[in-house]
Amino acid sequence: MLHQKLLSKQEKIAVIGLGYVGLPLALAFAKSCSVIAFDKNSERIASLKKGEDPNKDVEPHLFENCDIHYTDNVEDLREAVFYVVAVPTPVDDENIPDITLLKIVSRSIGKIIKKGDYVVYESTVYPGCTEEDCIPVIEEESGLKRGVDFKFGYSPERINPGDTKNTLETIIKVVSGCDAEALEEAAAVYSIVAKAGVQKVSSVKVAEAAKVIENAQRDVNIAFMNELSMIFDKIGINTYEVLEAAGSKWNFIKFSPGLVGGHCIGVDPYYLTHKAASLGYESKIINAGRSINDKMGEYVAEKILGHLALHNGHLKDAKVLVMGATFKEDVTDIRNSKVADIIQHLLKSGLTVHVTDPQASSDKLHHEYGFGLTGELANDYEAVIIAVPHAEYKDMDGSYFEGITKPNAIIADLKGIYRSKNFSRKYWSL
Repeated sequence: MLHQKLLSKQEKIAVIGLGYVGLPLALAFAKSCSVIAFDKNSERIASLKKGEDPNKDVEPHLFENCDIHYTDNVEDLREAVFYVVAVPTPVDDENIPDITLLKIVSRSIGKIIKKGDYVVYESTVYPGCTEEDCIPVIEEESGLKRGVDFKFGYSPERINPGDTKNTLETIIKVVSGCDAEALEEAAAVYSIVAKAGVQKVSSVKVAEAAKVIENAQRDVNIAFMNELSMIFDKIGINTYEVLEAAGSKWNFIKFSPGLVGGHCIGVDPYYLTHKAASLGYESKIINAGRSINDKMGEYVAEKILGHLALHNGHLKDAKVLVMGATFKEDVTDIRNSKVADIIQHLLKSGLTVHVTDPQASSDKLHHEYGFGLTGELANDYEAVIIAVPHAEYKDMDGSYFEGITKPNAIIADLKGIYRSKNFSRKYWSL
């Protein structure tokens, strides 16, 4: 059995792509197996060799006692027999799935794959992508035939950055294979690290679909909360109080309003709607949810501008502080951060905008969005937007905000982390 050869280190496993998905997976396998960990970013490889994760997703102690070889040389992958692909699958400016990197990796694998090898994709894709777009590239490049010369499968990643409770080891791993043999082998290999268990499904397409609907479901539910927030704001009642009251019923599903960015919830639904459209079906609910969530940054900015218009006669003289710029709390990741939408909308309106974030890199923000972090805070802000509820912000109170704002300022607490505290300034939350 292949998994037994991996455990005895007669054979090696390769993980391609060492981001927030691939790195924890490679380290987990490396506790029991011999792992080749590949990433095209040579600077990242250099950091990983020192036991340092540049993205700070992985704690330093997890690098210890690992049989792992970090490399940016594709040729090193020839030593492996089981390949796991965990590279990013974003969307382009038109929200069309971009699987360019996935195809590049597939072509690289095609150049080195041998008879008897296995390839399992973890990158989020639309149902059918693995079999219709990736495997043909491997076949073309290698001259080998799927299911005969090499086997393949799909096992969706379920990593939640910043979450120390739901981890690779504690989450059930969904696994699929191109045939019965591939399914059993892949499931056995993943059982090495998936301590919570493995759930085998009947086809690769089922596994791919399971992944995209996990995040599409959250996207739609959060969109509903955001729509409720806009309605309740017009009524003049607090959304979080309404949700707490409704949440006292046993079957009420608890979600909350907020910005939906990042590389999963704000992206994955487009993979499913793209596939649906290619089959002649236009999604109603998923597209509606995406439309609402994609416009929340602009909605927040307009709310702030409305307050300033009432209390400050010259918008261009107004100064706003935005607290938090990552895509969610307690992570360093700024990819697809919807906070940037708020900031850019305010900047276009001529406001002075200062940004703080204890997790984000100022250089990366500037490179990605054109703004960086502010060094020293002012004491005359007309608005403060707590956009991301980092742990470092949660102990702040009304007196702190009094010290940095004018009397007529608005405190926009998007996630409602201060709703139980007293404010002498106008307080607003989603």
